[in-house]
Amino acid sequence: MFRQVDAARLDEVAACHIEVDGHQVAAREGEPLAAALLKAAVTPMRHSVVSGAPRAPYCMMGVCFECLVEVDGVPNVQACMTPVRAGMTVRLQHGARQIGGQA
Repeated sequence: MFRQVDAARLDEVAACHIEVDGHQVAAREGEPLAAALLKAAVTPMRHSVVSGAPRAPYCMMGVCFECLVEVDGVPNVQACMTPVRAGMTVRLQHGARQIGGQA
């Protein structure tokens, strides 16, 4: 489904690993986090707050908000607008976020 646009430049981009829900995922520094997750078959990235329906990136340009994840402890980060950096920790979001330890 997804492919690199400039394969010649691929060797110049540093490969790295990110942690997604406790699992190591291979990625490339600077690529959109949503693209790295999709290439690694990490879907869905979140579940709807209302119905619990699975959600994944749709627009890949920051408009639809279907790719929200938690990055390094910060919730509701748009994965499509976030560049990958080595060692980042990602958690997938499921339903409404808990505030103050309450559901």
